[in-house]
Amino acid sequence: MLRALLVLVPAFALIACSEEAPPKPAPKPAAEAPAPITAAPPPPPPAPVAKPEPPKPDPNKELASRVKRALEETAKIQAAGIDVTAKDGNVTLWGTAATAAEKNRAAQAARKVDGVKAVENKIAVVKGS
Repeated sequence: MLRALLVLVPAFALIACSEEAPPKPAPKPAAEAPAPITAAPPPPPPAPVAKPEPPKPDPNKELASRVKRALEETAKIQAAGIDVTAKDGNVTLWGTAATAAEKNRAAQAARKVDGVKAVENKIAVVKGS
């Protein structure tokens, strides 16, 4: 029996070797390298903010201011005692004057200002004013 065993063992060994070796597992594909870490793309620039327009000057106030300046520049008119309002080119003079002539000079000076369409003279004549 030992002899049979000695013959069978090498025979099995030859048979085992003669069989094809089991196929080697296919090599795993190389893992894709992770994408390099990059900084996040810069945020888009902020949308330009429209600056609010400065308020437009009131044309009525501008006209009243021009008339007041004309009264101050006119001789023989005490402009400090006269107020001026304007609306759509119509100017109103308020206040006091020492004489009727001063009252009339104020109305004439106001009419000469560019943009004045009409003058309403409500200046009161008060002696000593």
